[in-house]
Amino acid sequence: MHEISLVRNIFRTLEEEFPYDFGQIRDIYLTVGLLSNVQPIAMENAFQAVLEDEPRYRKTKLKVEVLPILIHCSDCDKNTAVEQYRFVCTFCGKPSKEVIQGEELLIKKVEFED
Repeated sequence: MHEISLVRNIFRTLEEEFPYDFGQIRDIYLTVGLLSNVQPIAMENAFQAVLEDEPRYRKTKLKVEVLPILIHCSDCDKNTAVEQYRFVCTFCGKPSKEVIQGEELLIKKVEFED
């Protein structure tokens, strides 16, 4: 399960970014695209496993936002959502491989205790 290593990397990144305030982190918000090869449920389970292993993180909560896959159609110059992994423009019906959203795995926001 690669999600555990992802969670550990998230904590390492935040410790490096906020060395003096790290203990005050309350919420971590992630943005996960459907093509990122990360399952939100597995990510939350991995997060809980890391919390059990690392007592200093126990006050921290994880919030995951899943982003749909969006493609851009160069023929009609429109963006459309991909449904059932069919990369076809819903406006003109032509296939497109230009993914503009859905591959993200980002720390979107971090909230600290008051």
